[in-house]
Amino acid sequence: MSVSNGEERSGSGVQSVHRTLDLLEALAGHGGRLPVAEIAAVTGLPVATAHRLSRTLVERGYLRQLPDRSYALGFRLVHLGAAANVLVGGAVHGFLRELVDELGETANVAVLSGHRAEYVAQVPSRYTMRMFTEIGRRVDLHSTGAGKVLLARLDAAAVRAVLRSNGLPRHTEHTITTEIALRAELDRVREQGFAIDDEEQEIGVRCVAVAVEADPLSGMAVSVSGPTARMTEAVVTRAVPLLRAAAAGLAEDLAHAAR
Repeated sequence: MSVSNGEERSGSGVQSVHRTLDLLEALAGHGGRLPVAEIAAVTGLPVATAHRLSRTLVERGYLRQLPDRSYALGFRLVHLGAAANVLVGGAVHGFLRELVDELGETANVAVLSGHRAEYVAQVPSRYTMRMFTEIGRRVDLHSTGAGKVLLARLDAAAVRAVLRSNGLPRHTEHTITTEIALRAELDRVREQGFAIDDEEQEIGVRCVAVAVEADPLSGMAVSVSGPTARMTEAVVTRAVPLLRAAAAGLAEDLAHAAR
């Protein structure tokens, strides 16, 4: 499956940066190591472009060229990851663990990543049957609880940009697939201060999410998800104030760490 680097991008940006990030994400998604021809195939880049970008990344330490001439992720990425992990380190996981202790279901933190939501931290439920989302996974904004609260914090122009870029793909029979319905849902999210994904991303899964309301961290959300049989209306009602408290504490701690 190609990342299709040549696909039309609706937002502004520098093409060479998009291509470089496509290349790094392709390697990360394929075991951290690929020959240049496969990098080109996965990303949709011309082989010469993939080779040129790879050589530049090798010079900067973000890739390594192995004896068989394939490329692998470089060790300089470890430093970047460690720096980024400061924002989703012990404090974040502490708040998520408290949510799991109180509610029993999986707790997540997601951030706005381009025109999607990306999961960056998780503490799993203690139940055998539980929700699991791979860290780094990006999902549509219109069909997830975290995505909806992130989308609701964007202005009208930014929402239109997301719709132009992603559309409203149907994931289940419950997914919102019209702009009118989505705008009504976003109004409801803004009014009530939380969002619910009621089997809209995946059948049998319900999620409730709130935004981390701090200016420098407005692109972050905290959520709890579980099977619909356990995530009853009563559990969702109990979860909302706990999520709000976690989001407030998270905003305070992360803002302090960033100073």
